[in-house]
Amino acid sequence: MPKFDYKLDNYTQIAPAAVMLGLKAAGVPSRSSWGRMIMSDAITITLMTGVVQGLKYTTNVTRPDGSNKQSFPSGHTATAFMTATMLSKEYGHISPWVSVGAYTIATATGLMRMANNKHWLSDVMVGAGFGILSTEFGYWITDAFMRGRGLNFQKLQEEEQLERSNPSFFNLYMGFNIPLSKFDINNNTTIQTSVGTVLGVEGAYFFNQYIGIGGRSTFSNIQLIINDTETQDNTFNFDNFSIGPYFSLPLTLRWTLDTKLLATFTYYYNTIINNINIPKNTGWGIGTGLGINYHIRKHFAFGLFADHNIQPPYSIKNKEYIHTLTIGTKAAMRF
Repeated sequence: MPKFDYKLDNYTQIAPAAVMLGLKAAGVPSRSSWGRMIMSDAITITLMTGVVQGLKYTTNVTRPDGSNKQSFPSGHTATAFMTATMLSKEYGHISPWVSVGAYTIATATGLMRMANNKHWLSDVMVGAGFGILSTEFGYWITDAFMRGRGLNFQKLQEEEQLERSNPSFFNLYMGFNIPLSKFDINNNTTIQTSVGTVLGVEGAYFFNQYIGIGGRSTFSNIQLIINDTETQDNTFNFDNFSIGPYFSLPLTLRWTLDTKLLATFTYYYNTIINNINIPKNTGWGIGTGLGINYHIRKHFAFGLFADHNIQPPYSIKNKEYIHTLTIGTKAAMRF
């Protein structure tokens, strides 16, 4: 992303681990004793590091900024989601917001890696998956070896036993817009959007396990390409407000698929592009998408999604609708 050059992601990747150790040092009761936690985390780190570093040196994928060929997968993102899952494992019983906060920081780390032109979207997605899976395997191996030794809360095992319930949720919605179409300001100026960021919230109330109603509110900032040339100083901002039916299909106790069909109201802010003033504009469109969710705890889930949106024309002088594909992650509190 032009003009984005911040090193905050070097610190956010380990922030959940710092919180976990701080709470442990302060004497806040956790899932595991010091010994059991250290064993779980050591196995987790070994698994994650071995897989991620092994792939980096065998796949040889060039980074977006061309600095080296160690792009795939994202180590920062894998570390961030690993530490977020560690924090959720040890202290998620305190409140669902512990897990929500941890995975929000992890998601922000992945977004910053792409904004800094260090990783492609695929690098970040795979890194997030490896981070979560490494922690799950690390704790599973430790649980199998140590059984009940060093487990502070036996009742946590019962809490972690999930049951089928209505999948009502409220989640943080973060991702990237991928443009699928061009559109014109006038007869001489054609605009194409480059990949931009999306941030928002989403929620739905389900009447049963399969059908619910909900909505989504997002803010997007997108870079512009004008007449096939990227213009780093030009961006446009817009808000989306959506409402409609949501659908869920339980695959197992932990995995679900979801989709939706939304009516979307878009508000475009006033923008000046190549000395052309484009006034604010509003309009209606539609949106749908497909998501897959992993139910980590009784009241917390993490998911990936791909949403297709058909938005109204950006300029009041043009009638061409805008198609975008939004790919991202969500950290959801279930209730």
